[in-house]
Amino acid sequence: MDILDMSEEVERTGKKEHVVFLVVQKAHSERKRAKSDRSAASPDAQRDQEALESAFLRMKEKYLSVSVCPTKKSHWDVVRTIVLTGKGHLRNAFKPMYPERLWIEEKTFCNVFPFHIVFDEALRVRQAGVNLQKYVPGLQTPKVRLDEHFSIIHPQVAFNIGSIRKFINSQFVLKTRREMMPETWKDQPPLKLRGQMIWMESLQCMVYMCSPKLRSLQELEECKMHLSDIAPHDTTRDLILLNQQRLAEIELSNQLERKKEELRVLSKHLAIEKKKTETLLYAMLPEHVANQLKEGKKVAAGEFKTCTILFSDVVTFTNICAACEPIHIVNMLNAMYSKFDRLTSVHDVYKVETIGDAYMVVGGVPVPTGSHAQRVANFALGMRIAAKEVLNPITGEPIQIRVGIHTGPVLAGVVGDKMPRYCLFGDTVNTASRMESHGLPGKVHLSPTAYRALENQGFEIIERGEIEVKGKGKMTTYFLLQNLNATEEEIMGIWRTSPDYSEVNALGNQTSKTVASMRYEDSRPLPPSSDVADALDGCTPVATPRTRPGSADCQSALEQIKTRHFPKDPVSSGFCALL
Repeated sequence: MDILDMSEEVERTGKKEHVVFLVVQKAHSERKRAKSDRSAASPDAQRDQEALESAFLRMKEKYLSVSVCPTKKSHWDVVRTIVLTGKGHLRNAFKPMYPERLWIEEKTFCNVFPFHIVFDEALRVRQAGVNLQKYVPGLQTPKVRLDEHFSIIHPQVAFNIGSIRKFINSQFVLKTRREMMPETWKDQPPLKLRGQMIWMESLQCMVYMCSPKLRSLQELEECKMHLSDIAPHDTTRDLILLNQQRLAEIELSNQLERKKEELRVLSKHLAIEKKKTETLLYAMLPEHVANQLKEGKKVAAGEFKTCTILFSDVVTFTNICAACEPIHIVNMLNAMYSKFDRLTSVHDVYKVETIGDAYMVVGGVPVPTGSHAQRVANFALGMRIAAKEVLNPITGEPIQIRVGIHTGPVLAGVVGDKMPRYCLFGDTVNTASRMESHGLPGKVHLSPTAYRALENQGFEIIERGEIEVKGKGKMTTYFLLQNLNATEEEIMGIWRTSPDYSEVNALGNQTSKTVASMRYEDSRPLPPSSDVADALDGCTPVATPRTRPGSADCQSALEQIKTRHFPKDPVSSGFCALL
């Protein structure tokens, strides 16, 4: 074993220090001659050689005394035995046989190995595979130099025989030079080859057994090659097919991920649209009734022992319609009904329907409440205030409305299969309509039962007297003037906001006011969500003896969010009712 080199590598291998060993097997006569030459060199060298031989004999005796098949022997012990003693059961176990001559034709060899190059010490190409000649036509030129058409990519060494022989055990990657390719091929990627360098001592030539460095069918197509150009025994073909299968699986996985993301987005949009549809449906029908209809169930009619019904209409509406354009009537009713719809949320009453200029509301239906009369009364007061903001398209003055209220039992249910509506039946409906038709402009007309329900509830009520009511005979009726315990802001569901709170202000109108639900003793508690809590932050309610922030505050903020995210119900608006 000889040490050839212990210096730093000149070529760029990435390793700064290395030791190159050369292990050769010498004949017995050569060892004797080398021994005699070393013994005649000098006395010191002879003494060193004798000491080395004595140490070698001691080690030989030591390892020969060990059993051939010990109970437990490490790999290194076996290797030392073979290297130091020249004996062992692993050495010279196989001796290959070589033919006297090569039994293969030159043409067959070049076809079997379509990518190979044989070149001499001067890098002159002596032989090349058929497909390599096909894709690098310059190799067909006699005595052409290999470095004229190729450059070494790996390892990064100089392109000469000496450097190649130093790294004979490395895998070599060669790339074609673009400038030496035909003009029609310069737009395609350069061909890369990878393989093994084998030095043929007898011929003083180097054979480069290689194959194209390709990983996918796309790269094969870019190089304008075919799968049949690669030899069947070449594993590059299997590598391309396996990698193509892997890329197909990755693409399929990416498609599944994209479809999953699309489904997630569609599901989110579907949930939003479903919410909008439910909001629209719940605006047309009570929630529990709508849910039963969605499930395909029949909705049974329900009897309510006591509730409060309100009717209203516009004074001189027929004259206004006769003197105005239809669009002006539509705009007037839409503005008025939008304000009324808002008040239904403030006082939690149910809007039954609108017919022309008539607006019908009920309290205590479909959800029974003990404060149904107070709710409808406050709603009526709010209607009277809101009507002052709607102008008569003829005179430009605020319009006037008549309001009638009656309390009594009703039967409620869904009628019809096409465009079903939640309707109320009973004499209470007729009486409430008579209170409206026999009322006075700008007044809230109460029946005797409605008066008894509101008596001692903090409302200012005056007696109108006994009047003749169509179909009912003589009745003593009353006028509702005001709520003594609530301000107009509370009745209209308006809170003043703090000066530094602009986000909630953006949710309401442009008059620095926000929508709020009025609080009643039997108000249903509403747990605030994060959005509601954010909307409530910074709001200051109007100070009154009866009202304090609570579940009504949360209801107000929820209505703000609902108004912002979901469009107003067009079916129930006065616009569509008139059309």
